[in-house]
Amino acid sequence: MPLPDGIEDLLIAGRATPGDGPVMDVINPANGQRIGRVGTSTPAQVAQAIALAREAQRKSGWAAQPPHLRARVLYRAADEVERQADHLAELQMNENGKTRAESRAQALAAAGIFRYYAAVCECSEDALPPARGDYFTMTVHEPVGVVAALTPWNSPLTMGAQKLAPALAAGNAVVLKAAETTSFVTLALGQCMVAAGVPDGLVSIVTGGVETAKALVENDLIGLISFTGGTSTGQTIARGAANRLVPMILELGGKSPHIVFADADLKEAAKTVASGIFGGTGQSCVAGSRLFVEQRVADEFRELLVQEAQALRLGPPTDPDSNLGPLASFAHRDRVESFVRKGLEAGGEAILGGRRPEGDVYADGAYYLPTIIGGIDNRSEIAQEEIFGPVLCFMTFEDEDDLVAAANDSVYGLAAGLWTSDYRKAWRVGRALEAGTVWINTYKQLSIAAPFGGFKLSGLGREKGLQGMRAYQQAKSLYWAV
Repeated sequence: MPLPDGIEDLLIAGRATPGDGPVMDVINPANGQRIGRVGTSTPAQVAQAIALAREAQRKSGWAAQPPHLRARVLYRAADEVERQADHLAELQMNENGKTRAESRAQALAAAGIFRYYAAVCECSEDALPPARGDYFTMTVHEPVGVVAALTPWNSPLTMGAQKLAPALAAGNAVVLKAAETTSFVTLALGQCMVAAGVPDGLVSIVTGGVETAKALVENDLIGLISFTGGTSTGQTIARGAANRLVPMILELGGKSPHIVFADADLKEAAKTVASGIFGGTGQSCVAGSRLFVEQRVADEFRELLVQEAQALRLGPPTDPDSNLGPLASFAHRDRVESFVRKGLEAGGEAILGGRRPEGDVYADGAYYLPTIIGGIDNRSEIAQEEIFGPVLCFMTFEDEDDLVAAANDSVYGLAAGLWTSDYRKAWRVGRALEAGTVWINTYKQLSIAAPFGGFKLSGLGREKGLQGMRAYQQAKSLYWAV
């Protein structure tokens, strides 16, 4: 852990480099204390990182190596991330308030992502499309060059791995911008790449705010932009990239519907609905924040849900008994509180929570209670805007067609969940929901092997899966006369 009186360096072309921009304080949201400082990147340093990345990608021989040799390096990266899992978990926990258990699980998941893409790199095949004359055709896949990657603060380890691993497997160099509040853990992840033997220049980690991001995504040497974060920021990036025809992978916001039919296992559904919105203190793009319960079981389910939510322990992320930690920053807690306040002023009812917790253990941290708001409809602001916090909108339905219409009545389409014992209904409703991922009798069950992304304003393109590496490549067809 960097000391408060030290300033953490950037990582440019695999080397620790002092940031020439303003110094940022890094604040622990659990207690409000400064845990360190990090130097930020100037636009000139971002340009330098990109130029060195382009040179390394062209001259290091990385892309030209047989895939099994690139895979060896990625396997070593996985081993290094796993070796440093406890250190990485501590950094993430202290920067964004996730519990120690969740942070360690995410560090190990990041290692698994590198292993998966090492295997994908080693085993992927090019194609020989059927010939339509006296020739044969080969379709090969080549890297885009330099990837601009931008990761969010809520899950910097897994999100960082989901960009670094496939981009490197595809033969690219990567310049990754850390989220402002999670610079330490992102820089440490970059150092794992150096320790694993990724060639110098292929990985850089830059830090800072909007100016750093602009310098990165607007550079003419960037071959692809991969961004995970808010929809409005993604739209801004997309407008600029469109003028230069730069391909993009955008994983953006969500306001996911979670549906409970009367024939569901209500106890299991209540447990999973609670974890689906309150896990990670609601700071998840796929959080099931809009709940639709069939009217005839609404009262029973409400009681079960409140019991499950009340059983979750909110506390310091260092406490092994804590299920939930603080929100990632004090500014973000203010934002969450603002949404809840407006929802209540508009006629909503606080079924549970709706305020900060009381007690000395919470006094200095950015804590907020698990909150359930009822008495609203799907068109209300609190049900339409992404809050990104532990706030669940409780609504009911009677007709299946009306339910599907309401569930799809959102600018977002990232994920959805539904609970029913009728497999025909599950198939029918699951196919009708406008979302990139639909969970049936489960929620937040994720796999690096399955494509992930959103419909509508939830994004463009897909990460994860076999396609996750191809997204960082471009196809080329070669024709051979015979």
